[in-house]
Amino acid sequence: MLYALHEYAYHAASPLRLAAQMARQFWGSTANPASDTAMGRTLYASAELFANLTKRYGKPAWGIDAVEIEGVDVRVRQVTAWSSPWCRMIHFARDRNDLRRAGRAQFEPAVLIVAPLSGHYATLLRGTVKQFLKDHEVYVTDWTNARQVPVLEGRFDFYDYIDHVREMLRALGSRPHVVAVCQPGPPTLAAAALMAEDGETSRPASMTFMGSPIDARLSPTVTNKLAEEKPFTWFKSNMIHTVPAPYPGVGRRVYPGFVQLYSFMSMNEERHVDAHWDYFGNLVKGDGDSAAKHQEFYDEYLSVLDLTEEFYLQTIDVVFQQYLLPKGELMHKDGRRVDCDAIRDIALMTVEGAEDDISGVGQTQAAHKVCRNIPADKRELLVQPGIGHYGVFNGRRFREEIYPRIRDFIRAADEIQSLPIAAE
Repeated sequence: MLYALHEYAYHAASPLRLAAQMARQFWGSTANPASDTAMGRTLYASAELFANLTKRYGKPAWGIDAVEIEGVDVRVRQVTAWSSPWCRMIHFARDRNDLRRAGRAQFEPAVLIVAPLSGHYATLLRGTVKQFLKDHEVYVTDWTNARQVPVLEGRFDFYDYIDHVREMLRALGSRPHVVAVCQPGPPTLAAAALMAEDGETSRPASMTFMGSPIDARLSPTVTNKLAEEKPFTWFKSNMIHTVPAPYPGVGRRVYPGFVQLYSFMSMNEERHVDAHWDYFGNLVKGDGDSAAKHQEFYDEYLSVLDLTEEFYLQTIDVVFQQYLLPKGELMHKDGRRVDCDAIRDIALMTVEGAEDDISGVGQTQAAHKVCRNIPADKRELLVQPGIGHYGVFNGRRFREEIYPRIRDFIRAADEIQSLPIAAE
C-alpha cells in the first residue's frame, strides 16, 4: 500500500511540477527583462526548488569518457563483461593506444570494485572508479533495481549475492583483486573464503574492505543500534512493500529505495534542510557554481533503487543481528560453513574513516581477526583521521591519501603471489 501511495503522490503532483517547470523557464529566460530583478530571481529559485524536490531521479549516468594518465587523456568505454538479471559487471575499458602514449604498454592489475547494494546506484562510486582507472583495469558491479526484475526471474538473496561475486571473479581469470565498499564486505569476504577453500585459480590475489560492517558488534552506530533494538519481525512488517504496476517487477516484495532514502536523510535532517535553504539562497544571489555543486550531489544522492525482500531481511539477520560471519557460524546455501581460516594467500587491507557514523571504527578491521591465517606481510590496516563514511571512498582525502596506499598494496600483492593451495 505504501508503495502505491508513493506513486500516487508523485503523479498527483505532476500538474504542480509542470507549472513550476514553466515558471522556471519564464523567470530564468534572458529574454525576460524582469529575470534579473530580485523578484524574478526569487520566483525562479522557488520554481527550481519545487521542481527538483518533486521530480523523479532516475539512474545517473557514469559520465566517465576519459581519464588523465601521465598527462594523456585516455579514452574509456563501458563494456558489459558479465551479466545476470540482477547485475552487470561493467568493464571500464581504457583505449590501448592511448595507454601506450601514456607509457602504459603492459596490462595492469584487474580490480573488481564491488559496489553497495544498499539503496543507491553503483554510480555513487564514480569518483572511486575514476581514481582506480589511473592504475588498473577496472570492473564494477552495477546492481539492478529490483522493481525492474520480473517476478518470473525468481529470488535474489544474501547467498545469491555471494555467488554473484564468485562468478564475476571467475570471469576475470587468474588472481584478480577485489575491493568491497561498505555493505558488500561480509558477502565478498564469504565469497573469497569459499573460493580459497576450493583452491580456485580465480580466487582474488588481494581483498580490500572499505568502511564495511565485517563485525557490526564493534563501535555500534545509530544504524547498528536500530538493527539490534528492533526485532526481526518489525523489519519484515514495516520495511517490506509490494512493487505496483506498471513496473516490470510488479508484485515483487521489496525494501523500497525511497524508504532507505528517508532513513538516511532523517539521520541528518537538519543538514539536508540547511543545504536546500542554501541552494535557494544561491539561486536568488545568482551563485551558479554553488547551486550547480548542490544539484550535482543531490542528483546522485536522491537516485535510489529497491532491494529484494529476501536480500534485505537476510542482511539484517546475518550481518546486523546474528553476526554469523565473524562468529564463524555462517552457512552457505550449499550446506557448507564459510571458513575464513581457509584464506591463506589472499592479501588483506582494511580502510576505515575515524569519524565514520555508518560503519564504526573497528567493524572493518575485524576482518584481520576473522582471517587468522593470512601472513603478517600480506596485511595492511588504515584508519584515516578526519573523514566520515563517504570520505573513505571519495573526495580529496581519498584521492590524495587513501588511494595511493591501496594502489601500492595491490601492486605488492600482484607482484608476489603464492602458488595455488589445493582444496582440502
